[in-house]
Amino acid sequence: MKNKYLFGGLIIVVFLGFMAYLFTQSNIKYESDFAKVMKEEKVVKATGSWVKDKSYVLDTQNRIFSFYMEDAQGHQMKVIYNGSMPNNFASAQSIVVTGEYKDGSFQASNILTKCPSKYEGQNVQAVKTSTL
Repeated sequence: MKNKYLFGGLIIVVFLGFMAYLFTQSNIKYESDFAKVMKEEKVVKATGSWVKDKSYVLDTQNRIFSFYMEDAQGHQMKVIYNGSMPNNFASAQSIVVTGEYKDGSFQASNILTKCPSKYEGQNVQAVKTSTL
């Protein structure tokens, strides 16, 4: 009977250790400074904006989309994404790419775009309600 408790306790300890390991491996940092992104050797989420002055490449046969991003400090980096261009990419205010910086470019595995809100810039008028 005592062996059952020891075995059960061992399973719980191994499970908790494994979960802690997985948590540390899935912890992805957000970086808004591309100089730091280029030095990282693991998966990061880089935030910035699309450099519209530089052309983008959309290779539909190989499903590769590449473009340039710029951070708030003015640093630029080339982003290569294995997939198609997001539908709202051209109207995006900011872009978040997930991936790693390798071989002189950011190899993205995911692209998220933040588009302008349809409510931005509109005046909201207060409606007065009357009481009886």
